[in-house]
Amino acid sequence: MRKTSAWPLAQVYALLIVYASLYPFSGWRDQGISPWAFLSSPWPRYWTGFDLTANTAGYAPLGFLLALAVLRRGEMPDAMRNWAAIGYATLGGTSLAFCMESLQTYLPARVPSNLDWGLNALGTLLGAALAGALEKLGAIDHWSRFRRRWFVEEPRGALVLLALWPIALLFPAAVPLGLGQVFERLEGAVADWLMDTPFLEWLPVRDVELQPLVPGTELVCVALGVLAPCLLAYSVMRSVPRRAVFAAFVAVVGIGATALSAALSWGPVHAWAWLSYPVRLGLLTGLALAFLLLPLPQRGCAALVLLALVVHLSLLNQAPESAYFAQTLQTWEQGRFIRFHGLVQWLGWLWPYAALAYVLVRVSTGEPRPRIPQ
Repeated sequence: MRKTSAWPLAQVYALLIVYASLYPFSGWRDQGISPWAFLSSPWPRYWTGFDLTANTAGYAPLGFLLALAVLRRGEMPDAMRNWAAIGYATLGGTSLAFCMESLQTYLPARVPSNLDWGLNALGTLLGAALAGALEKLGAIDHWSRFRRRWFVEEPRGALVLLALWPIALLFPAAVPLGLGQVFERLEGAVADWLMDTPFLEWLPVRDVELQPLVPGTELVCVALGVLAPCLLAYSVMRSVPRRAVFAAFVAVVGIGATALSAALSWGPVHAWAWLSYPVRLGLLTGLALAFLLLPLPQRGCAALVLLALVVHLSLLNQAPESAYFAQTLQTWEQGRFIRFHGLVQWLGWLWPYAALAYVLVRVSTGEPRPRIPQ
């Protein structure tokens, strides 16, 4: 039995699919239609290439992760392990897709479709088949050996968070790499929930409106946005040279994910419009700090992650959402990105808080057991 990051990643991804499939969770009603009536319905008359691609690609990572989780368990003979993993993963993803399409029968904003279900099943099968092919070629074992060389024992929590970080960056942020800016939206949501109740008066009232970030504060936020994932990786790595390579990799991935988010929101010609002078200085500052902290012990890195995230979230949530940011969110929430929006919105909001919880547990439990390098 081998421990793997694939199973927790598959669980997280399945929850995001549920959110994306049932968004916006309002207006539930029973029309007297069987929830599986979509199976015998005609194919949709109107569809686009984006719909076909999104429905197939959206489930492929789930199939890949489910198959990988089965493969890593190592409880079956090698001769049948690949086929069993592909079969279990395809069955799991197809069943989830069927449940989601069935529940959409009760949502006025969603339309269940046998074409969507078929594409979801196909995406799951393709993802599972890819995992099986990589296992047969030995790539999965190569990754396991790579993980043992580069990371400490039990790095799964950090690796899951680091794998989700670039996906979270795809959700448009008011400040580049500024994940976790939820205060203003949370404040409005709580006020709406408490409307017409005596508890509304219990909410604190701000004397002044939130003010936009000045360039210097924006620089600090961007620097901490780069530094936090680097320190998170350092907390499960020992080798200084490998930390340096990983820090550079984190910076490249962060810049690439942010550019992709801008391209999806505003078009390819605006992919680098966010790269202002304060942002460029912030990226350089964050990367410089990451290199200065390379020799720091793992426990010290974990403690600094806590500090960096707390300061980062404090600064971000003292600023309002900009008008351009609100317009971008509207594009995602009401346009063709509605499914993709559901997959990354909660990651963009909650990733830093999940990282805080993980690092707090790691700091409280002490250093991992030493292991002989391989």
